[in-house]
Amino acid sequence: MFGIVRPCTHRLTDGLKTEWMAHLCGLCLALRADHGQFARVVTNYDGLIVSVLTEAQTGSVPGGRRTAGPCPLRQMKTAPVAQGEGARLAAAVSLVLASAKVRDHVADRDGLLARRPVAAAARRVARSWDRAGARTGRELGFDTAVLVDAVDRQTGIETLAGPGTPLLVVTEPTETATAAAFAHTALLAGRPENVEPLAEAGRLFGRLAHLLDAVEDREADAASGAWNPLTATGTSLEEARRLADDALHGIRLALRDAEFVNGKLAHVLLAHELRTSVDRAFGTTTCAHGTPGPGQGPVPGNPYAGGNPYGGEGNPYGGGGSPYGGGPYGGGAYDGGGFGGPGGPGGPGGPGGMPPQFGGGEPPKPKPRSFLGGCVAFTWLFCTCQICCAKEYEGPWSRKKREGCCRDCDCNCDGNACDCCCPCDGC
Repeated sequence: MFGIVRPCTHRLTDGLKTEWMAHLCGLCLALRADHGQFARVVTNYDGLIVSVLTEAQTGSVPGGRRTAGPCPLRQMKTAPVAQGEGARLAAAVSLVLASAKVRDHVADRDGLLARRPVAAAARRVARSWDRAGARTGRELGFDTAVLVDAVDRQTGIETLAGPGTPLLVVTEPTETATAAAFAHTALLAGRPENVEPLAEAGRLFGRLAHLLDAVEDREADAASGAWNPLTATGTSLEEARRLADDALHGIRLALRDAEFVNGKLAHVLLAHELRTSVDRAFGTTTCAHGTPGPGQGPVPGNPYAGGNPYGGEGNPYGGGGSPYGGGPYGGGAYDGGGFGGPGGPGGPGGPGGMPPQFGGGEPPKPKPRSFLGGCVAFTWLFCTCQICCAKEYEGPWSRKKREGCCRDCDCNCDGNACDCCCPCDGC
């Protein structure tokens, strides 16, 4: 529900940070105004891009902002927030896709949803969100049936997919849904010439969202036995990274073809921050063309390409595991099987080894929460500002460790220089 575009506000100028928060809060308040308090749990970072794109094409318009009251996420301060058709479209799209997610969890009988009374309640919530999203969509001239159809087709495609199935076959429904939402922003803004480039940008954004979700969940899905696109189709991380980089490049090209009144925030989110999201998912910190990700080749000229400065020999002292040619207990004092080494006496996993909490091995990974349990955890994290400000918090659904989006950012990009984040192929 968080979305893949989670910008650190230190990477945004003060003006862009204010604009980004205005759209985030605008989405949240549009959900409350049109659909009630509980609907605010579907607020997500990707949904606000629909609102951003709409305003980027219309520019500032009378009534496009209003002053909202104090909120815990704003440290109990008032702030200008976005309102109007863009925010309402973002709310409708978020509701329909969230209802599909609920139905998916019910079908999979995840956690508490395996119990009939809880599953029945979740289905009622999903149906109400479907109706509410469709109602708002009709008022804005957007048929949410394309979203529902895409989600329904996803289940059938995943059932039939297997080794050798092209990964893009699996991502197609997500691509179709996001393309429709992005394209409709052009119609709301009265810029029909932007429909085609924004549909292409939306299609590639949907591909990235599906890819990055699969990459981030790959290990957890393997541990739990859950279905994962990469595992099911036999797609390697190298191929997934290639597809992600191609999608990034295509989005930047599509944005160039669209006409914006003020597209600065849209460009920062869809060009710069998307690159950061890809690097985060694949465990790299810079442009993929300069730093190898998992399974990629070494950087030319890197003296540590073999894993250490001494090439493949292990260390400068030979193979004894220590500078003295072997430990007093055989095999090296700190090698596997030696005293204190992994598997050895007193070492992790060996007799007399320390328990996990004292460094004697990896503790078991917590199981993901059910959908309803995750909603409760999300509400708590959202209302206590941990999503923004915590040094580290536990993801409400995945229970993975995450960092607050505004804490300890080490970036030096001020959001103005276009070549600061993507020097390889130019923005």
